[in-house]
Amino acid sequence: MSDDATGSATAEKGLTGATAGFASFENEAAGPLRRVQHFFHQNPTAIPAIILLVAVTVFAFVSGGRFFGTLNLSLILAQVTLIALLGTAQTLVIITAGIDLSVGAIMVLSSIIMGKLAIDYQVPVALAFPAGLLTGVACGFVNGILVTMFKLPPFIVTLGTWSIYGAMITLVSNAATIRSQALDQFAPFLKAMGARIPLSGGAFLMSGSILMIGVAAVIWYMLSRTAFGRHVYAIGDDANAARLSGIQVNRTLIGVYTLAGLLCGVAGWVLIGRVGAVSPLGNQTANLDAITAVVIGGTSLFGGRGSILGTLFGALIVGVFDSGLSLTGVDPLWRQLTVGALIIIAVAIDQWIRRISA
Repeated sequence: MSDDATGSATAEKGLTGATAGFASFENEAAGPLRRVQHFFHQNPTAIPAIILLVAVTVFAFVSGGRFFGTLNLSLILAQVTLIALLGTAQTLVIITAGIDLSVGAIMVLSSIIMGKLAIDYQVPVALAFPAGLLTGVACGFVNGILVTMFKLPPFIVTLGTWSIYGAMITLVSNAATIRSQALDQFAPFLKAMGARIPLSGGAFLMSGSILMIGVAAVIWYMLSRTAFGRHVYAIGDDANAARLSGIQVNRTLIGVYTLAGLLCGVAGWVLIGRVGAVSPLGNQTANLDAITAVVIGGTSLFGGRGSILGTLFGALIVGVFDSGLSLTGVDPLWRQLTVGALIIIAVAIDQWIRRISA
């Protein structure tokens, strides 16, 4: 080998060694940050779990132990039941990189259909109840068709259908409430999800909460253990790539919005039990609370990432802040402020994770 070749090889070896040393130094410097980022990327429920743990600890301390009263914990779980149900429906849609602004309206409309048929038209509950569920299914199906077949943005579609379904609520109900006494007399089944199961120490468990946990478990299984769930995540990650890989994107999206509508119908049943009546004016903030729970729970608004467990954590965070601030005598406006700040922080963390992962 010539001297020039030997010198060139030596220089190249030295350059490679220097480059490797610099890369090693850079990796060591960025190591802790990278490890934190990868941990949160692989465990998206870790952030809401930490927030929930901190919130519970703080409110337990500042409330003098009243926060951990059995009755208070029961009330928190009852309060977040509807938020968690709607949040489960919203999670399905947001994972696909969409959004459904109409979930609250679909819930109320479904409850109105159940109540009007059973009470005003004396339709047997065995028919009125599934009719309400089918109303939710139909509303979700319409959303899915508009998003897929007409290629309209989900935000615009569901903003429009939210207004349409809201108008239908007023038209169908005539802006009148069906009172608890009428339900007790003619359709007590519609109030079944509001029944309280007594536990020890004055605690109770609402029937609707048990249903919510069961529904969340089923949807969790669908997302994590079935081909449908893998397709949902793939579409949210990259719809074009999913289509090229053979996934029926439109069919899956229609299925997602339809399933979300069904869950809203179930939430409508729970709403009747929770309120004890059929009211067209109930739960005006349910839609925003559901989106809040999903976002705080770690589901990415950009699609492809999220979990039902995280949404349940997010719903509990909303309930814990409501209860904790109430127990400490803080103005309710601070609840809006803190929850709004948590939403911004959650979205910022999601973008940070995505940016570093890239």
